[in-house]
Parts: sequence; structure tokens; C-alpha cells
Amino acid sequence: MFNNIFDTHAHYTEKAFDSDRVELLSSLQSKGVRYVLLAASCIETSRQNIDISNEYSYIYSSIGVHPNCVNETTDNYLEMLEKLADNDKVVAIGEIGVDYYYDGYDSDLQLRFFEEQLLLAKKLNLPVIVHSRNATKDCMDLLKKHKPRGVMHCFSGSAETAKEVMALGMSISFTGVITFKNARKAINSLEVIPLDRLMLETDCPYMAPEPFRGKRSDSSMIVNIAEKVAEIKNISTQEVLDITCENGKNLFNIT
Repeated sequence: MFNNIFDTHAHYTEKAFDSDRVELLSSLQSKGVRYVLLAASCIETSRQNIDISNEYSYIYSSIGVHPNCVNETTDNYLEMLEKLADNDKVVAIGEIGVDYYYDGYDSDLQLRFFEEQLLLAKKLNLPVIVHSRNATKDCMDLLKKHKPRGVMHCFSGSAETAKEVMALGMSISFTGVITFKNARKAINSLEVIPLDRLMLETDCPYMAPEPFRGKRSDSSMIVNIAEKVAEIKNISTQEVLDITCENGKNLFNIT
């Protein structure tokens, strides 16, 4: 059995886990999962993440406001996040960023929230988990301005964008998408990313890798993602898991 699995981006507060959350989270360590980092989308999921991470020694939490949640967020959110950050299990600000995928987005508001949370992360000396969809230029402009420590999650950009992200000192994380037959763009990016900048995630319950595509994902499926990385990098699956686990520990200051 494989071990040293670090799922650096999971959403176990989602309704998809309501029926068996406790059973699943209680079983993951027996499946080789060493660490899980819960990603937040709003103030409420930030609180829920902390509650879950306080229950399980191997689970850690991020806090933050996702770009798709900015319209429903109150003006005092930064103060609320800073208070939530006063917990040993909080290791990152995220997921934060820019998302122009859905109609009706407010780019100015998204960019304001993104920049404010980048500044909060610097103030708190925490890394960031960055979400970027259909907004590469605007996202990269703010990252180049503030140069945060952190990771670009669920990376779907070009190899050229990957190089720009790495030039800022940031890491890049891939989901089960790299196992899909139509994942040529992601594979091209993976090929230029050195192992010391690479992390793995499920983004569960979404993005389940082959052969589970379309089903609910969970952290044990990192193995299937690692197998694809191992194939591309010409090393063993366990080496991929060991390296990416260490990368995650270093970025999120987990000892």
C-alpha cells in the first residue's frame, strides 16, 4: 500500500460528504493518507474547516473567501479571518483569487478581495492558495505585485504561465484532471515543473481521477494522480508521494 499521501486541497464540508463524513475521515489514514488540507470558500466554511481540523490530528485548515463568494461577504470579513487565523491548525489563506468563468461576475470586487487577502496573508506570515479561472492576466498581475508564498491550485494554465508562477517562487498543484484523456495542456505544464515545486490535490468531492471520473472524489485517490505524475517524470509513484508530501509540509509549515 502507498503512504505519505498529502491532499493539499479538499472540501470535506461539502454536502456530498454529509452522509458519511465521520466514517470517511476516520478511515483515510488507514489508506495511506498522512495529511489533508481543507480549503475554504467563505467565512462559514473557514469556521467549519477549523472545527474539522481540530477533531482530526492529520487534518489542517485554510481560511479565506473564494472569488465566487465575494458578493455575499460582509465588509468586516478581514477582521473575522484574522481572528479565525489564531488557531494552530490554520496554515494558509485560501482559496482566494479571480474567477471570470460565470456570467455576472464583478471583476473589481474580486480583485479587491484578492488583494486584501494577499496583504492579510503577508501580515500573518501565511502562504496563500490561489484560484484562477479565465482570469490569468489579472491574477498574475496581482501575484507579481505582491509576490506571496503559496501555491496555484488546480492548475489548468499553459506551460508559459507555469513558468511565470514558478518565477515568483510559488508552487503548482494538480488534480485528477491530469489523468483525463483530454489533459494535454495540463501534461505540457507538468512536464516543465520541477518536482520540488509540485503538489497534489483532489479538490474533492470534485475532479475525481480516472478510473473514478464523474464519481465523488476523496483523498485516497491522490494515488491515481501520483501514478500519472510518476509516468511523466519517470520515477516511482511512492517517490512522487514522498516528494509532494514534503513540499506540502514545507510550504504550510507542518512538522
